Amino acid sequence: MPVDALAVLAEPARRRILDELRHADLSVGALVGALQMSQPAVSKHLRVLRDAGFVTCRTAAQQRIYHLEPERFRALDAWLAPYRALWTRHLDALERHLDSEEQP
Repeated sequence: MPVDALAVLAEPARRRILDELRHADLSVGALVGALQMSQPAVSKHLRVLRDAGFVTCRTAAQQRIYHLEPERFRALDAWLAPYRALWTRHLDALERHLDSEEQP
């Protein structure tokens, strides 16, 4: 059963982890310090993100280093594209309407 990406991203702590990983690959310890969360909580959220395909990890000495997985974000972006197009059309129509109201 595929993991629901939106359900995974609904959790604020997971979004904060992803925000940190946008800047650099980080260890669990670095994420704990940056987010001021407990190590078990960070590890739990990282496991969910890893299972959903948003992050991958590699082992470096005694640490697991986490990295964003761009393919999962591309898939989410592709799913969102039709909705962005819908809203863009609506916003463009609103802009045209407002512009026509301003004309004397």
